[in-house]
Amino acid sequence: MFGDMMGMMGKIKETQQKIEETKKRLDTVLVDEQSNDGLLKVTLTANRQVKTIAIDDSLLEDKEQLEDYLVIVMNKAIEKATAVNEAELSAVTKESMPNIPGMDMFS
Repeated sequence: MFGDMMGMMGKIKETQQKIEETKKRLDTVLVDEQSNDGLLKVTLTANRQVKTIAIDDSLLEDKEQLEDYLVIVMNKAIEKATAVNEAELSAVTKESMPNIPGMDMFS
């Protein structure tokens, strides 16, 4: 019984390590998004950290339009980055976690 418990604890610790490694790797995965007309471009990491924002000069003339563009494009980029992040972390947990009854929240 204790051998099984120790094995499960070791597997959980291994999974936690793989999750941390995946999170670090996701800092290097870049997600690009831009407005339909290409006037605003943003790049995030898959961990949803903003890396770059490129704004066309024409948007600098209209503060309200720029704000609208930023909201729309940033939200799209965050959605993309979140999808990549969740898919990667889900793959690690499904691959690594032991089949523990009642712990299907990782599936």
